[in-house]
Amino acid sequence: MRDLLRIILAAKREEVVARRRQAPQLLDDAQAPRRSFVSALSGSGVAVVAEIKRRSPSAGALLPPGADVSVLARRLAEAGAAAISVLTDRTWFGGSLDDLVAVRRAVDLPILRKDFLIDPYQIHEARACGADAVLLIARLLSPAELAGLVAEAVRLGLAAVVEIHAEHEIAAAARSGAPVLGFNCRDLDTLTLDFPGMLRLRARAPAGRVALAESGVRTREDLARVRDAGFDAALVGETLMRAHEPASRLGELLAPVGERP
Repeated sequence: MRDLLRIILAAKREEVVARRRQAPQLLDDAQAPRRSFVSALSGSGVAVVAEIKRRSPSAGALLPPGADVSVLARRLAEAGAAAISVLTDRTWFGGSLDDLVAVRRAVDLPILRKDFLIDPYQIHEARACGADAVLLIARLLSPAELAGLVAEAVRLGLAAVVEIHAEHEIAAAARSGAPVLGFNCRDLDTLTLDFPGMLRLRARAPAGRVALAESGVRTREDLARVRDAGFDAALVGETLMRAHEPASRLGELLAPVGERP
């Protein structure tokens, strides 16, 4: 799987070069309001960031071909999502920036662009297409690159979420200045899940940042566990996308533990 990461990074570098050639000047309304991703995740209880992704390397197809993500986003918003995450990678996740634009037009919630972001140009793309926040993966970037991308996001009025997979990544993530630290229990090398490991990782991270649990949350009991571990929010993707009715599944997850859905 380490080869997969190298393949992804090489492809992303080529993709950025090609997109720069196609659109060297990105149209962006600098006055367009940004929704606060940080505030949306900072309320009482555990907020849920509902993730829209068409497929994944580990699970295969998750949505039917041609699924209307704008309809899906509206239903998830109505069901109680605090924010929406949109996978924009086409090659491995079947997404696109068009999906990001469609979701932005459909809902007023804060939107996170999730992709393999390695270049400032991609941060500008995210803003131009309506994102309020961007995901940056610590494992894919040097500490200097990470800090630079966080700074560029802040300059553009976007929140940065720095994703951590291992304890040695915590220091660089904390120094980057990102307001949100994401703890992913899915190992990028093996694609396996380690939910207890994610909880231990949270305990070793600094306080004072919004803590987002990524991957592995499938039940109301899982949400209770991340709450008790000190997380402010959980990102839930495949559990929703696999459901026959994603919005109904989200409603079940958000029901207080102990209640019947």
